[in-house]
Amino acid sequence: MRTPDLTPRQRDVLEVIERALARDGYPPTRAEIAQTLGFRSANAAQEHLVALVRKGVVAIDGSHRGIRLLHPPRTKRGEAAKGGALELPLVGQVAAGTPILASENVEAHYRFDPALFSAQPDFLLTVRGDSMRDAGVLDGDLVAVRKTGEARNGQMVVARIDDEATVKTFERRGARVRLLPANSAYAPIEIDPAQTPLVVEGLVVGLVRRAPGSAR
Repeated sequence: MRTPDLTPRQRDVLEVIERALARDGYPPTRAEIAQTLGFRSANAAQEHLVALVRKGVVAIDGSHRGIRLLHPPRTKRGEAAKGGALELPLVGQVAAGTPILASENVEAHYRFDPALFSAQPDFLLTVRGDSMRDAGVLDGDLVAVRKTGEARNGQMVVARIDDEATVKTFERRGARVRLLPANSAYAPIEIDPAQTPLVVEGLVVGLVRRAPGSAR
C-alpha cells in the first residue's frame, strides 16, 4: 500500500529507502538519500522524510538510520504470496558454520498478513526458553526477523554466538556488546567481539504465538 498523494520527489525518496532495505537490510542515512538524489544537503532529505511522516508512509527518529516503512513493499525474500499474504521460512536448528537462512536450516514456510509486523520480515525463528518472558516473548513463540547486520541499543535482535542463535536486547558499551535478557533469572551475556565471534542476524519486528497444543 502506498499513499497516492505523494509528490514525485517524495516518491523518489521512498524508492531510495525501499531499495536500500531490499539490498542492505537496513535504511539509508539522510546523507545517503541526499547523495543518491543529488540534494545539496541532508537537510533536504530530512524535509522530504518529514513530509512522508505526515502522510503516514514512514516513521523516523533521531538516530543515524532511524527510518521505518509503515507499509513495507513486497520483495523477493518474504515475498507476498497469493491474496497478499507474506510467505516466510521458519528457521530451525542453526547448523554450525552456515548462514542462519541456509536451506538446511529451513523447517517449513508459513503465510501471514503483512500488517502483523512493524517492518517486513525475512524469516521466522522459534524461541526456546523464557529469558525474554518479561518482554512478552515466551517459549515456543515465533519471532519474525528482519535480516540486518546492524543494531542500535535497545533493539531486540537475533544474535549468533558460536553458531547458537539467541533472542536478546542489544546494547553496545564501547568495544563490548551486552545481550540483555528480559527475565531477572538470567544474567546478561557480555561479549568482546574481538575475542568471541558475534553475528547480528536481524531485528525482531513481530511475534506469532502458537495455539496451545500445536506442534513445535
